Amino acid sequence: MPKQIDLLISGCLAVTVDKNFSVIENAGIAIDDGKIVDIEKNEDVIKAYRARKTVSAKNKIAIPGLINAHTHAAMVYFRGLADDLPLKEWLENHIWPAESRYVNAEFIRNAVKLAAIEMLKSGTTTFCDMYFLPNVAAEVLEDVKIKAILGVPLLDFPTPVSKSPEEGLKNAQKLIESLKGSSRLMAAVMPHSPYTCSSGLLKQAAEMSKEYDVPLQIHLAEEKWENEKIISEKGMTSVAYLNDLTVLSEKTSAAHVNWISREDMEILKEAKTGVIHNPQSNMKLATGICPVPDLLKMGITVGLGTDGAASNNDLDMFGEIQTAARLHKIARKDPTVISAKQALWMATMGGAKSFGLDKEIGSLEINKKADIVLLDTNKPHLVPLYDAHSQLAYSAKGSDVDTVIIDGKIIVENCNLLTCNEEKILNKARLFSKKLKGITF
Repeated sequence: MPKQIDLLISGCLAVTVDKNFSVIENAGIAIDDGKIVDIEKNEDVIKAYRARKTVSAKNKIAIPGLINAHTHAAMVYFRGLADDLPLKEWLENHIWPAESRYVNAEFIRNAVKLAAIEMLKSGTTTFCDMYFLPNVAAEVLEDVKIKAILGVPLLDFPTPVSKSPEEGLKNAQKLIESLKGSSRLMAAVMPHSPYTCSSGLLKQAAEMSKEYDVPLQIHLAEEKWENEKIISEKGMTSVAYLNDLTVLSEKTSAAHVNWISREDMEILKEAKTGVIHNPQSNMKLATGICPVPDLLKMGITVGLGTDGAASNNDLDMFGEIQTAARLHKIARKDPTVISAKQALWMATMGGAKSFGLDKEIGSLEINKKADIVLLDTNKPHLVPLYDAHSQLAYSAKGSDVDTVIIDGKIIVENCNLLTCNEEKILNKARLFSKKLKGITF
């Protein structure tokens, strides 16, 4: 007698991103109690299960939910505010003044909703966010139903929400305690960077990460001048400096990591620290190119992130996959580096491993959380299809996403978001942009 289950995806092309990069044609995926209970040939799954709801997935590719491993979600409200500028000028003369003037609970609430919509509708089911008032973001995200790793940015100087580093640390502690027990949200400790945090603040952040057993994320070696500044002040590279302060560990993920030596890579490998590659943001701000082929060859975990929409300018992870798969080929003058499979792995399992979540998410396997994205291949740019991994890495777009499932619940169906009023959120963003237009910082 067939077993009763919650949901069955029928007749898809399943790209599992398991250890063998298995692809199952005409697959059935059985889902119950938020987890994948079977994934096999459709005819076998249909015989074995009776579902309360069945999703017909003919001409659709099923992939694990994408993981945006580094972003600043609420910065969608500053999208296009100050483009075509160097990082330091962009940050200090435009972004920080805008944040100081506008960031409050209402701003976060509205902007995070917009970011979550953009990510969900382009296939992201989990994201890691470093931004102000993550407690407010948490309230929003519980309603929208997307998963997130949230952290307060820790800095030496006053921010829109913290008057001092000590207050920032207290806010981080409160966030960790408030998110205990959440099934979709996780707290992290997030010192901004080696050049905006004192050694004392960096040490305290590392101690908090260890004490509460939560991830730590930091911007690292993003710009050449950052490395030169740390070398001149500390007598060692940014990576060596953080290692000396015991900031680097298996709990740590470092965003950008563009300016590092072979010795720095050895330190990262020894510390089991993950790297989050942000190719489009790095290119737009001309900050550098992360040596991803070398990192992967050394066995260092690499995830993918969009960075904030103020420096990207979108949150579409398919764009990052495509850019990562192409950028290193031209940079190395070698068309074989960063294969389609590697690019997709970074956007799924790479991100999951960076946060110690690889046993739960990142691939389509039995007993893993049912975080699944269905892409509609009935599009001119996705036909014909010879190799699913190549099609995903070089042809697919976020707009091809048809269905998004998180913990076995359908969140996006037929391209429509089911958890909130999209038009209302878009209108609020338009109103904010009118208020911001014409203001010079």
